[in-house]
Amino acid sequence: MSTPYPFTAVVGQDDLRLALLLNAVSPAVGGVLVRGEKGTAKSTAVRALSALLPEVEVVVGCRFSCAPGAPDPVCPDGPHETGPGSSRPARVVELPVGASEDRLVGALDIERALAEGVKAFEPGLLADANRGVLYVDEVNLLHDHLVDLLLDAAAMGSSYVEREGVSVRHAARFLLVGTMNPEEGELRPQLLDRFGLTVEVAASREPDLRVEVVRRRLAYDDDPAAFAARWADEEDALRARIVAARALLPEVRLGDAALRQIAATCAAFEVDGMRADIVMARTATTLAAWAGRTVVLAEDVRQAALLALPHRRRRNPFDAPGLDEEKLDDTLEEFGGGDDTPEDDPDPDGPGGGGQPPQNGPEGPQDGPVDTAEAPARPEEPAQPEEGQGGRPAGSGEQSAVRAAEPFRTKMLSVPGLGEGAAGRRSRARTDHGRTTGSRRPQGALTKLHLAATVQAAAPHQRARGRSGRGLVVRRDDLRQATREGREGNLVLFVVDASGSMAARQRMSAVKGAVLSLLLDAYQRRDKVGLITFRGKDATVALPPTSSVDAAAVRLETLPTGGRTPLSAGLLKAHDVLRVERMRDPARRPLLVVVTDGRATGGPDPVALGTRAARLHAADGTASVVVDCESGPVRLGLAGALAGELGGTAVTLAELRADSIAGLVRDVQGASGAHRRVA
Repeated sequence: MSTPYPFTAVVGQDDLRLALLLNAVSPAVGGVLVRGEKGTAKSTAVRALSALLPEVEVVVGCRFSCAPGAPDPVCPDGPHETGPGSSRPARVVELPVGASEDRLVGALDIERALAEGVKAFEPGLLADANRGVLYVDEVNLLHDHLVDLLLDAAAMGSSYVEREGVSVRHAARFLLVGTMNPEEGELRPQLLDRFGLTVEVAASREPDLRVEVVRRRLAYDDDPAAFAARWADEEDALRARIVAARALLPEVRLGDAALRQIAATCAAFEVDGMRADIVMARTATTLAAWAGRTVVLAEDVRQAALLALPHRRRRNPFDAPGLDEEKLDDTLEEFGGGDDTPEDDPDPDGPGGGGQPPQNGPEGPQDGPVDTAEAPARPEEPAQPEEGQGGRPAGSGEQSAVRAAEPFRTKMLSVPGLGEGAAGRRSRARTDHGRTTGSRRPQGALTKLHLAATVQAAAPHQRARGRSGRGLVVRRDDLRQATREGREGNLVLFVVDASGSMAARQRMSAVKGAVLSLLLDAYQRRDKVGLITFRGKDATVALPPTSSVDAAAVRLETLPTGGRTPLSAGLLKAHDVLRVERMRDPARRPLLVVVTDGRATGGPDPVALGTRAARLHAADGTASVVVDCESGPVRLGLAGALAGELGGTAVTLAELRADSIAGLVRDVQGASGAHRRVA
């Protein structure tokens, strides 16, 4: 077994370490969501925590880790007799991003259940993690239904597996830790709320601190056992402090003054529901126990707010998590008072001390040195004034970026046909969840039984199989897998005209508002998004395809305008991006959204070049929509002509709104001629 990196050797990242330790003391806090850039040792810190957790007493032979003194009365391996058990280290169970539902919650043997009436259950990862740690790396990339199952189990402390009327329940109490890189996409707000605490991690930009990170990591890689031995005393001390805090926790008193501060803080920051108040109360109580106190102080309430509230304040996916500390301090001062403050504080280091030796650097990375943060995209160089056809200026050079108009709810744009991509909410697809549309023979393990089809397949053979009683004799060949139809997420690639013809401030503001609205729609429908802009002489991939809709919104906000309209360059760049994405993820179908007034200027015969580029997409069968941004009393209809060449459809900015009457029903066409409704 490999030697884990010592928790006390992790440099810096005080908030991350404190949040993990608080959950180690009291799993009722509700787990931790760790947000941060790549290479900041998120995984290293979580795996290192396992060595600090006290050993657990389990019933011998129980696959669900029942406690000998209080076994689960409905344990599938039970009933258990109360008595002595055996000790083992607390487990850290990792949930892979590509795990199936059966791997997470376990699987029932449907064949034996139907034929023998036996509940043959194979436990999943939730059973393995009971009374331990369940670690989900890249939790934002998990399928929605897996996240729902995971967080439901974390909230209820048990897991249910039900198949065709056969059900099994077992205990599933664990410390839930998720890590994510926000650049790769966000969790839904309602799922963010299910994590008790959240912390932001980032690598230090101080050279001396980074040197210490690399020095420790290289020493660990050279000899893990010797490196761990150097930190053994600190690990033992921290392990003992966790045990002491657990023992002290039931004695901690949450006074009325502290409780008023908690309620006032949650109300002041307008968090939804009451979960934040409860999490803050549990966190503040645990902080007091961690500091060796039996009374909750204002400083505990403040630290609890910084850990429990930032991720609960998001109102839409473009809001950055965070907390106004000045407002927090004002609220605590206004609602402070009472007699909860003891005369002597037994822990001069306070709740954030962590019981660790002084550190001189940031947290070490999981695999090698800390990566620098990805530099934000720089604005394009100012475009020089150029001449359009006939010697007239086509644009006035680069203009400053304008703010997007208020976003609105858009009509649904979807890809025609039936796909098989990742689960989402946009286009029709064959999925594991959704309405049942038929049955087939299972390919591999049976996951969703079609009961009627199975009975129909087994019925003609009952006499030949010697059926004598009331039970049905079912063989493996009789089983039928249910085929289901749901929705998939797509790759929505935006190609935005940022040329001089689009540069009028009011017009560009409306265009950005429309794209922002479509981005919000893509977030809600679980799409990947990409952003290409074209102006001047070329097109630029402002954002490669990603699950981070937030990043696309940031790029859009700083989008400069001006210059000619190289429409063909934008379409060709989009063709290259889609070609690469088809090789990376052939199951995810693309939807091309071109935002333009249809004009093409610059170079020899720009209109013909644009037409040829559009026909490349039509030949590939790419579903496409042209958002027509042409304004004014005289319309040339160029965007509609472009949509025809793409084999798609055109929709005006007004028709894009879900509440508009104009264009209430539109078709998004693929090159094959298939149609899908927009409304």
